[in-house]
Amino acid sequence: MAEQATILLVEDNAINCEMLARRLTRAGFRVVTAADGEQALRLMASEAPALVLMDMNLPVLDGWSACRAARQDPRLKGIPIIALTAHAMETDRQSALAAGCDDYATKPIDFPGLLAKIQRLLPA
Repeated sequence: MAEQATILLVEDNAINCEMLARRLTRAGFRVVTAADGEQALRLMASEAPALVLMDMNLPVLDGWSACRAARQDPRLKGIPIIALTAHAMETDRQSALAAGCDDYATKPIDFPGLLAKIQRLLPA
């Protein structure tokens, strides 16, 4: 894992966002947060994060649409995205992957499992 890799955490629930951001920071990451899909796309362009953790149920622009938009933008399409959702159905996982997400994690978050996914997707 790269030292101080930046992760963009996109989560509209302030408590969930703060809790996960704190854990990621303790794990050695720099964390930038967004509360909706439009803000996420702007921060992806300006912050160039190493990875994005994207809630799928967001206001303004949902995570599905934000992922699809990121994959259409040449500046953003190479940034790995892990979908975060409360939906645990296999069809939801397939929908996230079809939208352009690189992986999928269900809420409540299994933090060790999420860290393993992050480390697998981070650029070497």
